[in-house]
Amino acid sequence: MTQSRYRPHVLATLSLGLPLIGSHLARMAIGVGDTVMIGWYGVEPLAALVIATSFFHILFFLGMGFGTGVMGVIAAHVAAGRETEVRRGARMALWLSAGFAALAMPLMWWSEPILLALGQTPAISALSQDYLRIAGWGLVLILWQVTLSSYLAALERTQVVMWVTLAGLPLNLFLNWVLIFGNLGAPELGVRGAAIASVVVQATQLVLLIAYARWLPKARRYHLFQRFWRPDWQAMGQVARIGWPIGLTMVAEGGLFVASNIMMGWIGTAELAAHGIALQITSITFMAHLGLSNAATVRVGQAMGRGDRAWMRDAALTVVGLSLMFAALAIAAYLLFAEPLVRLYLDPTDPDAGAIVALGAMLLMYAALFQLTDAFQVIALGFLRGVQDTQVPMWIAGFSYWVVGMPAAWALAFPLDLGPAGLWLGLCVGLSVAAVLLMLRFWRGLARGDWTAPAAAV
Repeated sequence: MTQSRYRPHVLATLSLGLPLIGSHLARMAIGVGDTVMIGWYGVEPLAALVIATSFFHILFFLGMGFGTGVMGVIAAHVAAGRETEVRRGARMALWLSAGFAALAMPLMWWSEPILLALGQTPAISALSQDYLRIAGWGLVLILWQVTLSSYLAALERTQVVMWVTLAGLPLNLFLNWVLIFGNLGAPELGVRGAAIASVVVQATQLVLLIAYARWLPKARRYHLFQRFWRPDWQAMGQVARIGWPIGLTMVAEGGLFVASNIMMGWIGTAELAAHGIALQITSITFMAHLGLSNAATVRVGQAMGRGDRAWMRDAALTVVGLSLMFAALAIAAYLLFAEPLVRLYLDPTDPDAGAIVALGAMLLMYAALFQLTDAFQVIALGFLRGVQDTQVPMWIAGFSYWVVGMPAAWALAFPLDLGPAGLWLGLCVGLSVAAVLLMLRFWRGLARGDWTAPAAAV
């Protein structure tokens, strides 16, 4: 009886989640490809790329809340059969994303003085601005991709999102090879070449998503681009209220790890290298939980649209169970293959490799704890976005990351002299508090019936 009850939820969640996991991994691979190819080109351009992409991603995280937040809204309206509301929400998320990108563009165009004020060298600041002045035009493209991906996910068409993202990987590598190094008669452009390649790939991916969204028979009745130029202030207000806290939550979490990089650098260079490798490995496995979190947003949003409390509970429990399974696999990999995984990132002839491998393998032991806490907090955020609850979760996340997690990491690493292990334990503490508080908010709200009233039209 129980197995038959959960089986449809498992199949539906995997059908949504696996392609989203694939698309997140493909997006990561594109970023890794840029880093590796610029690293081949030169050390100074590589440093500039790292700084420039960090700058870009802060703005991207802030702006993507509108496209991410609308996923639950659309899923609820689709489930409730409100065709007009689907179009209104998605269209205004596109408007808000475009508006944010326009406001962010001056920061990227004149980024050199900002980076100089933050202590970067003149050469790195100038190269970073060269990159951002071109890559900045891609911000609206990638934010629109996020919105259209949410729209298609709410329509349970996540496979095309994965294939479009995967198609960008070989195109990006080819354009990088041509434009960074000046192959096939093209000018040698260095970091500017990488930026041009990124914008071309983002434009291509966006055109493919728009074409699919217009062609898809299931989506035609929503007329997404009908009277696109007309503002809808009521729908815009709803999407903005849901979206801006999501952007701030993402920046708060991203900032936690940026701060951990800075503090690890205070300890030592080898420690920072091991920390960076361990974070890269954990970020790969984290993509599984992020994809499931996106699927959770859709499934919970559908339940809200139907006003079906039992269906929401079963859908949520299914996501938790699948996330636990992925976490168990990752933990087993960390415990059994820690040293081989770290060695993949190092030159075996490097005299510091042995110390970095040992430290990185030790940090992956702590990453076993990290998996459970990080998984549950991102899954809980997915649940709450599905029921369009984003402002209180923003405050919970900010408190957990910066009032609990960061001070705990500093205290354990430095006054208590636990070093790198203490820093990672502090991160675990912060993420654990977030996971507990966010999960409690969702499940208590579900028990009270807060999330199961059918979502109203805008």
